[in-house]
Amino acid sequence: MKLLSLVTMVLLLVSCDKNGPSNKPLKTELDSVSYAVGMDVAKNVKASFKEFDNDLFVQGYINAIDSLKVMIDDVKAQELVRNYFQKKQQEEMVKRQEDAQKTKEEGEKFLAENKTKSGIVTTESGLQYLVLKEGTGAKPLATDKVKLHYHGTLIDGTVFDSSVDRGTPIEMTVNQFVKGFSEGLTLMPVGSKYKLFIPSDLGYGANPRPGGVIKPNAALIFDLELLEIMN
Repeated sequence: MKLLSLVTMVLLLVSCDKNGPSNKPLKTELDSVSYAVGMDVAKNVKASFKEFDNDLFVQGYINAIDSLKVMIDDVKAQELVRNYFQKKQQEEMVKRQEDAQKTKEEGEKFLAENKTKSGIVTTESGLQYLVLKEGTGAKPLATDKVKLHYHGTLIDGTVFDSSVDRGTPIEMTVNQFVKGFSEGLTLMPVGSKYKLFIPSDLGYGANPRPGGVIKPNAALIFDLELLEIMN
């Protein structure tokens, strides 16, 4: 309904005829605001509808504003819009659930195959790791602050974060990372390089950062180099 209100506002400010907008010049502040609101509404329409009939929208607006006989009464119109967006939200939720389940199954399959490879160690929690270089220093505790380099990818090789690529190691307390990452660090003597294979329940689970590369239920891979315990 907010979307419809915005569209109505834009049509009040921008004159339309059979040939579309009149292409008026922007002479005043209100002219610029009117045009800017129109741009904003267009972005909202594109985000909300894969297909949108502009002609029927304009027809409905003109019929209502000129008090002509409309094809749908007000109550029915609100019901139609509400039902449309409720249906769309439901479809999107189902799609997200299906995608999350597919991602989970792909991760489980990858880890099941990975654990059979030479050198892979699987812990009781389900974390898998491969020792690339064994250091000789102390192993950090969960409460220790450490300096390390990491390179994080999805199982398809997509990089989602990397201190290595940035060229600057990070300093954080071991227990501030996701569970699998923290567990892996506590296994590493200073100077070690390990590759961690983290099941989704030891990573970000079903709730990764919105809009990020990591999908819900994604398994993660990290190359770690433990440089220093800073306590």
